[in-house]
This record gives sequence, C-alpha cells and structure tokens, in this order.
Amino acid sequence: MIPAPRFKRKKLGIIQLIAIIFLTVSGGPYGLEPLLTYAGQHGALLLLIITPILWDIPTIFTVLELNSMLPVTGGYYQWVKKALGLRLALYEGWWTWLYTFVDLAIYPVLFVEYASFFFPEAAVYKVPICLFIIWSSAGLNILGIVPVGKVSVFLGALVLAPFIILFFVFFSQHAGSFSFPHLSLKGVGFSSLGLGLYTVMWNFIGWDNVTTYAEEVEKPVRTYLISVFTAFILIFSVYFLAVLVAQQSGINTEKLQKEGFPILGSLLGGHWLGALLSFGGMASALGLYSAVLLSISRVPKVMADDGLLPQKINKIHPKYKSPYVSILICSTIVSLMILWSFTDLLIIDVTVYGAALFLEFIALIVFRIKFPELHRPFKIPLNVFGLGLMALLPLMVYIVALSGAFSTSGETWLPALFAIGTLLSGEVVWQVIKWRKRIVRQSI
Repeated sequence: MIPAPRFKRKKLGIIQLIAIIFLTVSGGPYGLEPLLTYAGQHGALLLLIITPILWDIPTIFTVLELNSMLPVTGGYYQWVKKALGLRLALYEGWWTWLYTFVDLAIYPVLFVEYASFFFPEAAVYKVPICLFIIWSSAGLNILGIVPVGKVSVFLGALVLAPFIILFFVFFSQHAGSFSFPHLSLKGVGFSSLGLGLYTVMWNFIGWDNVTTYAEEVEKPVRTYLISVFTAFILIFSVYFLAVLVAQQSGINTEKLQKEGFPILGSLLGGHWLGALLSFGGMASALGLYSAVLLSISRVPKVMADDGLLPQKINKIHPKYKSPYVSILICSTIVSLMILWSFTDLLIIDVTVYGAALFLEFIALIVFRIKFPELHRPFKIPLNVFGLGLMALLPLMVYIVALSGAFSTSGETWLPALFAIGTLLSGEVVWQVIKWRKRIVRQSI
C-alpha cells in the first residue's frame, strides 16, 4: 500500500515577508501627520532622519543577530528567556501582549476616520465597523500565515500606490521651484520635541514583532536579513518623501494633523487624489491590524508552554495550524479598547514597547558574554562594550520622549503614568503565578 502523502505546511517567502514587515512596522506614512505640528517646518525632517538612526538601526541589528541564533516561534520572548531567565521573559511577553492590544485598538479607529472621506456618516457607526474589522482579521489569521502573507502583499500595494501618485504629482508641479529645506530644531519646545519623537518612534516600531513566527518562514535567517533591510529602506523612503511633500506644499500643519494626508492629496491633485489617499489609509489600517495580530498571537502560545498562561491558550487549530484560541482572546480584548483616544494610545504604546525592547538589548549583550560559541549567521561587528554603547542610543531617545510627555499638561503625562503602571504590573503577574504554583504544590 502506498502511504498517503504527508501534509507539508506552507511557509512565507521573501516577498510576502517584506509585505508583512512593511505592514507590521509602518503601513505607510499614515500617522505621521502630527509631526509637522510638533517639530515645525524645519524640525520634522530632521527628527525623521535622526530618530531611525538612533532608534531603529540598533534595534534592527539586535533583532537580526538574535533571530539568526534562535529563529523560533515566540521570537523575542524566547531570546529573553534563554538569556535572562523565565521571570524577565514573563515581563517581555506580558508587556508586549499589553502594548500590542493598545496598538491594535488604533487601527480600526483610523479605518473609520479615512472611510469618513467617502461616507461622513461612518463615524456614527464607528463601533460596528471597528468590530467587523477586528473579527474579520481574526478569521483571516485563523486560516494561517500564508493567507495573511498574500493579503499583505495586496494591501501593501494599495497603501503605496496613492503615495507614488502623490509624489509624481508634486514633483511634476514643482520641478523648477523645489528647494531642500533648512534642518533645525530651533524654537521647538521640549514637550513638542517629546511628542514629535513619540510620533516618529511609533511609526517605526515593530521590528522584533515580525520574528515571533520565524519557524513559519522559508530559510528564516536569509529571508529575514533580506526582508528587514528592504522593508526599512522602503519605509524610510516613503516617510521622508511624504513629510517633504507636505512641508513643501505649504499646507496648514494643524489642518494636516486633523484631516490627514487625504487633504494634502486634495490640495495638490484634487478630490480624486484625496480619495485615493483615503482609500490607501483604509487599506493601511486593515493591513496593520492583520499583520500585528499575526505576530502577537504567537506569544501567548509559547508563554502557555512555559506555564505562565493557561494551557487552553496553547490550542492549535487542527486544520490551519494557527493558535486560534490566542487569536480569539486578542480580538476580544481589543474589541473593548476601541474608544480610547489616539494620542493616549500612542504614548502608552511606545512607552511599554520601549521597556520590552531594552530587555532584548540586554539579552543580546548577555548572549555575547555567556554564549560566545553560539553560531551567529548574522553578527553585529561590535564587541560587548560597543554593543553597550549602541544600546545607549535608543535609550537616550526613549528618555527624551518620556520626559517630554511628563513635562506637558495632564493630557500627556496621565497616559505616561498609566504606561508605567502597566510596566509594574509585570511583577504583579509574576508574583501571582508563583503564588498559584505554590498552592498547587501544597495541594498535591
């Protein structure tokens, strides 16, 4: 008898991974609109250049080295566990889980805002529209990683196309009158600088999130190396051109912050271009939500494997091999958070993410000290001291941004305080887990 062929699980290739990374980290320039208000005409581009150098490049190098050593499901959680132990791994997983709920809550709301360009009454039906997006994305993620990858390629094209048209229209109109702006932060207050940094940092976070499904990627070390660098160049280029065009257009920055890039498109090309950018914003919100849900849904599974969360979360769909219980739990919690304000969500998101990120920098240094013999297909060309200096760069950006939030009115320091409380909750959860385990041992 000829044995039945075994089912071979499909994995992501380079193009699909680039699309998922683009949508996980960026989703296009949507969300950068407040930058010109916070940093001014001369400071916006400067922040956009400096922040990725200090914040993203050290992060990307760290993620690539750690992922090349341990390309496993759970990504950053597994790195911290191996280097720093289960307690700090709990912090890493718990913090990431919480900030991602905050992150996910932003995207359905953005979808409604951009849909209002076509249907002004969309805001009236905000809650049902948001819930439809949340649970449609849950269904797509349950179908598995490859369908998410294919949809991400399609949505990524829908996000980029309107901006390519916007850039073409602008430069064709200003071919003979374009001049590169003077870059300076002169006159930018400390609190505005902090909010400007938060804006850029939020639009560049998530590089570590894309490693949680590394075992579901074809040739993960090589594929991640190519995909991450390609995605970074693509994201930075689109951001830079979008802010440059907005600055050179002479648009009122407060109007841009309130109405978004569609109003810029209407100004430069007419209603049709504004409509295209609104449609791209809707595609961006859908793509971001689905891609981020893909990454975070793998973390509770590995935490449940280690006894940090209930085992029921660990269930895998028998047909699609996706962590469907985790996906359903994530979707339920996000459904309860869609009424929060964008600014509050942004501050909480970046603050909690930054703390989790620094555990990964520490893990990188500990791996170099404790496990120098481990094979590293990608290795940062720095010694331990150099890695420590590299980690100080994003730490400085993080401290300035957080200090700026605390230096302003209650509108910004209250969510910052809430974020710090969220970080402290990690230790509370750890103590509860220890207490429950002690009770179980005593009852045996």
